[in-house]
Amino acid sequence: MAVTDATAECTAVLDEVQSAVITDRRFLRQVLTGMVARGHVLLEDVPGVGKTLTARSIATALGLEFSRVQFTPDLLPADVIGTNVYDERDGTFEFSEGPIFANVVLADEINRAPPKTQAALLEAMEEGQVTVDGETHSLPEPFFVLATQNPVEQEGTFSLPEAQLDRFMIKSSMGYPDRDGELDLLDRRADRTAQAPSVSSVLDHQRVTALQEIPETVTVEPKVREYVVDLGRATREDKRVRVGVSPRGIQRLFEAARAYALIEGRDYVVPDDVKGIAPAVFSHRLVLTAESSVRSVSKRSVLGDVLDRVPAPSVDDD
Repeated sequence: MAVTDATAECTAVLDEVQSAVITDRRFLRQVLTGMVARGHVLLEDVPGVGKTLTARSIATALGLEFSRVQFTPDLLPADVIGTNVYDERDGTFEFSEGPIFANVVLADEINRAPPKTQAALLEAMEEGQVTVDGETHSLPEPFFVLATQNPVEQEGTFSLPEAQLDRFMIKSSMGYPDRDGELDLLDRRADRTAQAPSVSSVLDHQRVTALQEIPETVTVEPKVREYVVDLGRATREDKRVRVGVSPRGIQRLFEAARAYALIEGRDYVVPDDVKGIAPAVFSHRLVLTAESSVRSVSKRSVLGDVLDRVPAPSVDDD
């Protein structure tokens, strides 16, 4: 698959999803960037803005199997990954797959599950497999987790540990649509009998797998690579930050920038690609100092200062 073909398929997926979901196209590009770069996405937003519809629509447009897990305080790891079930007929145990065995898994309100259940996702998200009673089971390919959490209602929730947050390549939010968008939402609802809109499949398993290979061919010049590294290191030097971006986070920005450039229609990365996707890749990896938290300093503002402070290379430099 050529880069131009891959870009055209990405555009077709975005167009199809946007026919059902009223949201900013930049947000959809960020979610698709995570998928193309083989990453996972965390959406932090209030209820009712269309997070579930977005996940389901993307899965359908990509032609992938979709599964939704509603995370609750009493959810057990076995409820997510599966368990061994005793077969009385032959006296053996047979593995019964959990809902995580799908291509696109929506982990809805992930921060409502206890840490033990959240941790059950770590191996799946990092290695594409789960281990039950010492036996390893491979997850379907491709495998993509889209998790949501509510930033407003904190009662009965468990904050995601830093190790869990670090497994998400992208963290983003949909936000409320503007007035025209909400009017469009009502107009679309008036023109159909079903409450939820539907989308059609644009790709299939094989084409999605092929699409995920293309970012490996996208060129990143040495000066742009240095820029990615310098941005990550600059977060560790900011006095408002207690823990900056890790080397893994720097690598994730590199991977996301290549996928972002591909979606934008280029076979090479420019500094604007890095700056465009950096907030979604870096912000949730920062741990601010106690003083910064007291002063209500946001991670996004810290990263914005870092992006302003670190000079971007010129693409015309030799």
